[in-house]
Amino acid sequence: MSALVLDTNIVLDLLLFQNPQAQGLRQALDQQQLRWLATPPMREELARVLAYPKIAAVLARLDNNVARLLAQWDAQVSVVGVAPRCAVRCRDPDDQMFIDLAVAHRAVLLSKDALVLRLAKRLLPLGVVVSPSRG
Repeated sequence: MSALVLDTNIVLDLLLFQNPQAQGLRQALDQQQLRWLATPPMREELARVLAYPKIAAVLARLDNNVARLLAQWDAQVSVVGVAPRCAVRCRDPDDQMFIDLAVAHRAVLLSKDALVLRLAKRLLPLGVVVSPSRG
C-alpha cells in the first residue's frame, strides 16, 4: 500500500469541497489502496483553517460542521509521529511538516502549494513524488 501525505488544501478538496478531481483519491482511500499519513499538528492546522470565516461560510452553506469534518479526517488517516526536519527546506514554514513527513516515509506528497511544487525535483532523490493531484 502506497503512503500518501496530503496538504491542507488537498484535504479541503477531498473532505469539504467534494472536488470532482479528488474522486479518484477518495475511491483509492476508501478501498484502502493508499495509506494517508498525518500527524497531530496537521489535524490542528486543519481545525484552524476550518475556522477561517470564508471556510466557515462554506461549511454552513453545505450544512457541514468542523466536528464532522475532523471526524472524517480521523477515520481516514493513519496518525504517525512528527517527522524530523529533512534537508529540503520550504520557504513557507507552514508547509515544512508535510515535506518532512513525506521524506520520512518516502511518501507521495499531494499539494497545490506553488512553493511545495517547486521542490519536486529536489525531493525526488529522497523518494518523494510531489504532485498537485493523484494521477
